[in-house]
Parts: sequence; structure tokens; C-alpha cells
Amino acid sequence: MYKVKDYINIDKEILSGKPVFKGTRVPIQSMFDHLEKGISLDEFLSDFPTVSRDQAIAVIEIASKILTSKNIEQIYETAA
Repeated sequence: MYKVKDYINIDKEILSGKPVFKGTRVPIQSMFDHLEKGISLDEFLSDFPTVSRDQAIAVIEIASKILTSKNIEQIYETAA
């Protein structure tokens, strides 16, 4: 099981608190934007060499766990 804080950092001093890959200034959203546009994970990693493959895979797994969680309704309600 991946621990969110091992892979994602949220700090007001870094990109105004947007979630970034830990140890980088690369927004998590950038990876999902790339994937949504049909850009491969390998190309994303090439564009952002400070992000490791392990980090990218972990963040995808974390997102999957959140979105398929039995508690998704609670997460959804508190995210408003």
C-alpha cells in the first residue's frame, strides 16, 4: 500500500499549495493532463525527468484507490 505523503507533497510555498510529486515542483495534475491527451507515461517522464517511474506509478495507484474506495462518497462530500 502506498502512503500518500511518501509520493505527494502539498506545501503553500511550492506552487501555491498545488499537489506536486514529492521532492519536485512538478504538479500531479501535469501527469494526468498528459495521460488524458494520449501522451504516454514514458513521454511524460521524459518531459519531467525529476519524476521517477515509481513515483508516477504510485500516484496512479493512489488515485485509483481513492476513486474505487468504498468511502468515495465521504471523500466527495468533504472535497466540496
